[in-house]
Amino acid sequence: MDVTVETAKSLGLTAEEFEKIKEIMGRVPNFTELSIYSVMWSEHCSYKNSILQLKTLPRSGKRLLVGAGEENAGLVDIGDGLGCAFKIESHNHPSAIEPYQGAATGVGGIHRDIFTMGARPIAALNSLRFGPPDNPRMRRLVAGVVKGIGDYGNCFGVPTVGGEVYFMDCYHHDILVNAMSAGIVKAGETVSATAGGPGNPVFIVGSATGKDGIHGATFASADLSEDSHEDLPAVQVGDPFQEKLLLEASLEAIQTGAIVGMQDMGAAGITCSTSEMSAKAGCGMRIDLSKVPTRQANLPDGKAGMKDWEILLSESQERMLIVCKPGQEHKIKAVFDKWDLPCEHIGETTAGGRLEYFYHGEKVADVPAESLVLGGGAPVYVREQKEPTYFKLIQQFNFQKIEESKDYKSAAQKLWNAPNLASKNWITQQYDSMVRTGTMTTNRPSDAAVVYVKGTRKALALTTDCNSAYVYADPYKGGMIAVAEAARNIVCAGGEPVAITNCLNFGNPYDPEVYYQFANAIRGMGDACRKFETPVTGGNVSFYNQYSHNGKTIPVYPTPTIGMLGILDDFEQLMTLDFKNEGDKIYLVGTSRDDLGSSEYLRFVLGEAHSPCPHFDLDEEFGIQKVIKEVIKSHLVESAHDVSDGGLFTALLEKAMPREMGFEVKSNPVVRMDAWLFGESQSRVIVTVRTEQAAAFERFLQAEKTPFEALGTVAGRNVVIDGEDWGNVSTWKRTYDTVLAKMMNDE
Repeated sequence: MDVTVETAKSLGLTAEEFEKIKEIMGRVPNFTELSIYSVMWSEHCSYKNSILQLKTLPRSGKRLLVGAGEENAGLVDIGDGLGCAFKIESHNHPSAIEPYQGAATGVGGIHRDIFTMGARPIAALNSLRFGPPDNPRMRRLVAGVVKGIGDYGNCFGVPTVGGEVYFMDCYHHDILVNAMSAGIVKAGETVSATAGGPGNPVFIVGSATGKDGIHGATFASADLSEDSHEDLPAVQVGDPFQEKLLLEASLEAIQTGAIVGMQDMGAAGITCSTSEMSAKAGCGMRIDLSKVPTRQANLPDGKAGMKDWEILLSESQERMLIVCKPGQEHKIKAVFDKWDLPCEHIGETTAGGRLEYFYHGEKVADVPAESLVLGGGAPVYVREQKEPTYFKLIQQFNFQKIEESKDYKSAAQKLWNAPNLASKNWITQQYDSMVRTGTMTTNRPSDAAVVYVKGTRKALALTTDCNSAYVYADPYKGGMIAVAEAARNIVCAGGEPVAITNCLNFGNPYDPEVYYQFANAIRGMGDACRKFETPVTGGNVSFYNQYSHNGKTIPVYPTPTIGMLGILDDFEQLMTLDFKNEGDKIYLVGTSRDDLGSSEYLRFVLGEAHSPCPHFDLDEEFGIQKVIKEVIKSHLVESAHDVSDGGLFTALLEKAMPREMGFEVKSNPVVRMDAWLFGESQSRVIVTVRTEQAAAFERFLQAEKTPFEALGTVAGRNVVIDGEDWGNVSTWKRTYDTVLAKMMNDE
């Protein structure tokens, strides 16, 4: 077929990009070559609209072994000759179209990024965003996503240990499904995603290649619309049992010493893995596509089976590209034969840096590897920025005009029915959190998930965090808060924040208001990461999370999800959030303020959609976290829990519910009652202290010049505020446990 600029546009390329491709190649590309460029130059693979912003983030640190963009995942030194590989990525568009397979393959793909590096995955987390759960379509999406995550993770045998779930109107059409994995690897046993030098055999291993996922990277780089359901071939199909075999075979193959490099086949499939491994090594590859195992028979007459470009672009799951040492092919084949997995020699590495693809003896594509990859020939753009017009509505917000409630108990009860605050047990009970027996926080509630590193005294603290309402209100400050809250959760669990991975979910980058959100959120994240010394190890950017309808676009709230890794040098440092002893003193470390900005109370109870970001000061936050670390290390506190969504009242109830222990507290007389109870101003932590330790605790905070409030005591089984009995903790817990389940089961 003749390839024209219209062909290029139909594949998601621009006219200018088509001209650049012709210039690189010195001729008009054929359809297969153009298809290669279309996926590799898509936003999903090339980061063409985001890379210059991403490069402003801190990418080095004292524990960092592998940084952003260097390998399939970041790698951090955790001591004892061990490293932790971890990463978070999105699978948003596929999950919105086919929730079960979209979410399942998102889980499978992120685990492959970890074990491709030689690390065994030991923990999974996720960050999910949905529209209101009282909508029948949304209930189906939630149920499908949750089942997909649970089925894949449970069958694969890696515990899902933590995460977050939000329900907001802006995600009604574009749901977000972000999956995170962390694994452990011994020093000297990591594998690079490189092709080495020329003359190395190239193998494809794992599942057969099918027609699922073709042009998936391009699909992920476009808006969803009413016709997006027709793109089902762009959604991959997963097989967790096959992935389990692939995990064990890959780790065993690494032990043979025969592997030069290995890379997961994720976005863009064979195209991406061959080009990135070649470009990294400065070599090329000669690949025979007719040797690739396929689900549809490859027929030379072209009347059936898979076309060459379909094989190249397929994103079928559970596949790896392995480059091995010459003469050691038999070692690789023996391992994969043992695990009953396909392992086919499909080509060799070559000198000269060109990727040559053949199909039944015919050369179907010949492109320079360097021209395809990030930092090579792929285009790089900086888009126009414009302050969002809705900022005017935020600036008009007047806290003083918010009428105070006449019945705070009733207001609290209404807030307590907010899906964002309700127990997510309906979801988490579908996940296996105990497989491999390393999870320490399944029955010991903590602000972060804590996973024991077997054979050591160490534990990993892991969390995913982002309140997108804050980022919507103020992208810069909201970006800082996302990092700060993740660090605060790690600290409250007894850990030391070490590094982050991020999943940056935004609308269309060609929209100046969206790009303003993106650039400023990046700036805020960078400032916070530098303050906490938590470098960025990688992740991904997911643009085009917006829905087109009748000529209008509806973007999601900017959602830069932070996945953070922390370390407990001794697992006995674990700090839980729950009340422990009758009579313990309850303290708020930090400052209460007249602040209701972007709170769940304003949105859910009062229906106020536009308000400022809550108070946040980076230096203040850093100081609070430093103090919390010290009081935990010094054994001055019995529990610690940060104040976040829902404010102080929600945090107190979350501390009370695990053991159904009540509390008696008094409000702050200089702060409005609604702000004191429900405000979400940052840099605050509730701790409990034994009576005999209270004086020492107060002296320490006074010496550190850290503000605090003595709230009251752990007492009885009821919630008592300013002497008024608000009912039994068990009653509040019953509501907490059933709100979401009732919504999900209300057909």
